[in-house]
Amino acid sequence: MESVTIKNTQNAAILKFEFSDFIARSGNIEFKNIDETANSPLAKQLFYLPFVKTVYISGNFIAIEKYSIVEWEDVQEEVAKQIEEFVNNGGKIITEEAGAKKKVPSTIYVETTPNPAVLKFVSNKLLSKTPAEFKNIDETAASPLAKELFKFPFVKEVFIDENYISVTKYAVNEWDEVTAEIRSFIREYIENGNTVIDESLIEKMPQNEKQQEAYFDSLDVTSQRIINILEEYVKPAVAGDGGNIAFDSYDEKEKRVKVILQGACSGCPSSTFTLKSGIENMLKDMLNDHEIKVEALNA
Repeated sequence: MESVTIKNTQNAAILKFEFSDFIARSGNIEFKNIDETANSPLAKQLFYLPFVKTVYISGNFIAIEKYSIVEWEDVQEEVAKQIEEFVNNGGKIITEEAGAKKKVPSTIYVETTPNPAVLKFVSNKLLSKTPAEFKNIDETAASPLAKELFKFPFVKEVFIDENYISVTKYAVNEWDEVTAEIRSFIREYIENGNTVIDESLIEKMPQNEKQQEAYFDSLDVTSQRIINILEEYVKPAVAGDGGNIAFDSYDEKEKRVKVILQGACSGCPSSTFTLKSGIENMLKDMLNDHEIKVEALNA
């Protein structure tokens, strides 16, 4: 019997319904209305719900964007139940024809970040449910898109999370010389149905081992509280700037929290201020321990 796990996203209108196994192995598929659902009986059924605006199927999840006529907390359990019953009764999520790549209109817009070496390329589609950082082309087994981006000589690092891609450049070019080229490349890559990220490989990357539930469960209570604070209060704020601050470790004796700066946060001139005046003070206050210190391993 297949069960569905409900997961929030940074967009309050979009909710993910995750499966334990992959349901879409051939790229990302988006359905904007019921007329586009010939290749997905499940998406077609979901559009009969009056509040469903968009259905997105990728990797091991279905993401649904709702209209504002309802709140997710009022309907999410019923939607999860409907999806589970559909699948467990033998219903098809995607027919084989849907595996063929088809061009899907895509929008990419560009945002600056506090880090002058980093630009944020934001998509109108969900790209990844797990933050993924790539320091060089040798690390890109899980992301064909990141691999292609590293073929641009000015690309130094790539960070992908939710619906955006943060690109760090070398100083050999100015952003006004290359922004249009990168934006156009990413848009066409997504429109052609190419795989952005293989979620199953992302979870196996060494840098993501500490993001797994089993690792969380093995930690002491203070470390768990720190992770929850970072996830709830810090990540949404820094994600808006194209970055991430991930938990590495907590030394109870030294009262020292070590974190890893990712995306636009890595190498950002304002990151030290953010760590000391923002995160460190927040942890001191919320943990009621004024001896807490925060340091970045890659500041």
